[in-house]
Amino acid sequence: MDPAETVWRVPEPGSSFDLRVDEETDIRVRRHGNPNGPRLVLCHGNGLAIDLYYPFWSLLTDEFDVVVHDLRNHGQNALGPLVNHTLPTLAADHDLVIEAIGAEWGPKPTVGVYHSVSSLAALLAPSSGSNLDALVLFDPPLRRPGVLHEEFDDAAIDQARRARGRSNRFRSKENFADLMGFSPTFHDVVDGVAHLAAETTLRDAPDGRGYELRCPPEYEGQIIEYARMFAVLVDLPSVQCPVKVIGADPTLPYSYLPTFDLGDMVGVDYDFLPDATHMLQLQQPSECANVMRDFLDSLALLRS
Repeated sequence: MDPAETVWRVPEPGSSFDLRVDEETDIRVRRHGNPNGPRLVLCHGNGLAIDLYYPFWSLLTDEFDVVVHDLRNHGQNALGPLVNHTLPTLAADHDLVIEAIGAEWGPKPTVGVYHSVSSLAALLAPSSGSNLDALVLFDPPLRRPGVLHEEFDDAAIDQARRARGRSNRFRSKENFADLMGFSPTFHDVVDGVAHLAAETTLRDAPDGRGYELRCPPEYEGQIIEYARMFAVLVDLPSVQCPVKVIGADPTLPYSYLPTFDLGDMVGVDYDFLPDATHMLQLQQPSECANVMRDFLDSLALLRS
């Protein structure tokens, strides 16, 4: 590691709890930030971990009650059966997590802040947004009806194949971080993210030799295939709370799935960040936080 490189250290949460969402699955929910502020609930993209997004959500902890959690089979959660690793289960988990947060830490204005597949899970949840005061969605993998079906499907099939072909074992965290530097998905991320990814998305291998991914490639690929099937079902204007979509630059080559310009969709508050790709919160964390704040400032329910 370059001695001058930024080192991100995610602090211990102020409090946390483990939520049982089914007979074989617990989700660890952690609370950071200002407990007197409006509540933000954050989750992450496919194959990742919410602590990887610390360069983004660390900018929010002074003013917001920041609650973070990982999707099942990701991050700090134990690995469960592949058969239950589906978008419908992620969507059901979403509602259980929001309900449990209110029960554990009391009711207050609450905004869901989600990236990629966690955005899709929130939009597909049975609540349809009725259990939140607003949603902020970073580059959700949406497939607009009637637009580029073939491109989206072909990209999803190819991405699922690539995910399943990823290495699952690494000699060291340093080796993993070095390989991250060659990934187009993590192009132009802020300094220190590759090593933060090693700390947050790897676990000790069971045989004690090296490390393995906390979300295995087969699990990541399966969710991409579900995204291909379920993304077209989302009807953004029907969501039962205000929604802000902050997208990657739709003019750039995509590194995950096609990014669509949603600016012409009636009832959708949409912005995109120029020169940002799918990992926009790790490429432009300050800009992402500022666009989100502007939206939240427009909501009377969050004004002090």
